[in-house]
Amino acid sequence: MRSTKRQAAVLLATLMGALACGPSDGAARPAERLSAQAGAPGIGDADFPLDGNGGYDVSHYALKLGYTPAGRRLDGVATIQATAKQSLTRFNLDLKGFKVSEVSVDGAAATFSRAGHELTVAPAAPLRQGSAFTVKVAYAGVPQPVVDSSNLGRYGFIPTPDGAFVACEPNGARTWFPGNDHPADKATFDFEITVPKGVTALANGELTGKPRTSGGKTTFTWREAHPMTTYLATATVGKFQLRQGTTPGGIRNLAAVDPKFAGSLDKLYKLSAEITDHWGTVFGRYPFSSTGGVVDDFSAGYALENQTKPLYGGFEPGADIIAHELAHQWFGNSLSIKRWKDLWLNEGFATYAEWLWAEHKGTGTADASFKSFYERPANDSIWAYPPGRARADDLFNESVYSRGAMTLHALRGAIGDETFFELLKTWTSEHQYGSVTTEQFVALAERMSGKQLDALFDAWLFQPKRPTL
Repeated sequence: MRSTKRQAAVLLATLMGALACGPSDGAARPAERLSAQAGAPGIGDADFPLDGNGGYDVSHYALKLGYTPAGRRLDGVATIQATAKQSLTRFNLDLKGFKVSEVSVDGAAATFSRAGHELTVAPAAPLRQGSAFTVKVAYAGVPQPVVDSSNLGRYGFIPTPDGAFVACEPNGARTWFPGNDHPADKATFDFEITVPKGVTALANGELTGKPRTSGGKTTFTWREAHPMTTYLATATVGKFQLRQGTTPGGIRNLAAVDPKFAGSLDKLYKLSAEITDHWGTVFGRYPFSSTGGVVDDFSAGYALENQTKPLYGGFEPGADIIAHELAHQWFGNSLSIKRWKDLWLNEGFATYAEWLWAEHKGTGTADASFKSFYERPANDSIWAYPPGRARADDLFNESVYSRGAMTLHALRGAIGDETFFELLKTWTSEHQYGSVTTEQFVALAERMSGKQLDALFDAWLFQPKRPTL
């Protein structure tokens, strides 16, 4: 068929227009495609080289989950909002187990592959540096918790007879949702969890509406609007007795206990309220919108400071443990470590909070606690393990807790109470919702005290021997 000149002109204009059209917001331009690379399979923590992922930063997770305790089956759809930190041809998400049925990026089907705990995603078009993008992953299967930890035994998403016990430190979030599983990448969270009628699903933050029941199933929707590391996320499921209200200071408070621990409900509720309000006077304003705690009938042998809802595994917590876990809401949750080697910034501070609580209640003093540890013989294991450099193969060593706390008490003695307690409040306010390092804390302590403190921190944090008083 012959074309007229006008038809030819229209055709030429159409072709030129098509060539002039720019890529979509997430797609790379031709020149950028040449330089686009794969995101690294790890975030850059030398001690945990495959934890987290490089090339992007997550801002929000929306997790839609269905869980059936009887079959231990989890059906999930994770929608992840992120920003490309480089031009990306592909990137990784951390995910252990499950069958992945579908992955999309910005609504377009993406190709994906699995290798170990890595889910590699290749978008239909490369992502431009600085662009925002959305990843959607559909997956299903029976969660497989981590079982090879020398310090914690089992952790992650742990099925129980009536639900699931979900405590994920250090890298167990991958056992129930895909993500950037390292504390250096914090994000906000929405949870939509559907469980059999009569079962309760507890997650971080606050309920966004009343639970909805239909067809023998109940859906709970929770939102944590403050940035959170992945290991602090929880979706603990089971039969619980609840008590809800506010602390005397006006913070929403929720306590939940397995029926086996029904007698501890009021104690957990009241202590959580009292301690949260007191820490607000010591460490600065409470950084989140709710507090509380959960006691589940699973003999974990540990507690975890899940953001807004510390989780106690199979025991009734005393005031000292509640004080420890709630202190973490400031130290570890609001202020998160950039690398696991700085774990003493979490555990040393929370352990020192236990000593401060005893001091507050008149049942002991921080000085007495310090001296009881210092009296241990020179060949005691805490002196051989410098807490300022937590080891990947022994992350939760006692020294990280007790000698970390001793470091703070030594600092308190060196700079005086007034400066020390002002330092704690300044530390939490200047870095609220952020990520921190030991070097930053040392620098702040020196700035506020006007003293050179290198020798003190070196002796207590980095030398494999008992410091000289």
